[in-house]
Amino acid sequence: MELYTIETGFFKLDGGAMFGVVPKSIWHKLNPADENNMCTWAMRCLLIKDGQRLILVDTGIGDKQDAKFFSYYYLHGEATLDKSLAAHGFHRDDITDVFLTHLHFDHCGGAIVRQGDKLAPAFKNAVYWSNPEHWKWATQPNEREKASFLKDNILPIQESGQLQFVDKQEGIAFKDSMSIRFVNGHTDAMMLPQIRYKDKTILYMADLVPSIGHLPISYVMAYDMFPLTSLQERKSFLQEALDNQYVLYFEHDPKTECCTLQQTERGIRAGETFSLKEL
Repeated sequence: MELYTIETGFFKLDGGAMFGVVPKSIWHKLNPADENNMCTWAMRCLLIKDGQRLILVDTGIGDKQDAKFFSYYYLHGEATLDKSLAAHGFHRDDITDVFLTHLHFDHCGGAIVRQGDKLAPAFKNAVYWSNPEHWKWATQPNEREKASFLKDNILPIQESGQLQFVDKQEGIAFKDSMSIRFVNGHTDAMMLPQIRYKDKTILYMADLVPSIGHLPISYVMAYDMFPLTSLQERKSFLQEALDNQYVLYFEHDPKTECCTLQQTERGIRAGETFSLKEL
């Protein structure tokens, strides 16, 4: 097995929304805001090469939305999904599986591209993976979350015939490459890949812990649908990761790809920080 970091660029989100009830006087030290109170975040995906299987975990925000939409998120940086794939010797047509942790636009926007007047899968040879519970949640969204679930990102996947569902009870589709952990605080039935690699267990954090600055368990995003559930899930996962020496892989941290954990007087915090290629 080989793992590759896939950077797809940066965007900005409101710092207060990203840190919930934590005061700006505290969180701005972790991720300084600009004059509009916006902080920079990565959209870092993961590529898993396992035998003949090439699995892409999440796809970034993509580029098919209109200028008004993108004006809210201040996309910047030189990295793109295609450039990152090419840097490792791959093309999007090589991808066999696209594993979507959840269907918020910054995680699945790159899954679909615009071809003239039509929307089509960006990965024509891949199976796209979600799960029934989350698919229903995303296609019949609640009023608070519906702005994060864009039909253009989601419905064409099903219409293409390339969509398959992971069984929430068994999760057997990827048993040789990774196990799948389900969490429900950020959004219903979000999936976290857990991978055994070089004698280490790597946990892809998605939006359970979006950055190293979110390690304190009370630093729950205002975007989370069920913040108390998030708090309990984070507490449980971080203790498990500490006890078992997991490596955490961050999707949104603008600087840090990976870290281990250590127990401190203030609670569980980052230990070593490093890039995936340094493992």
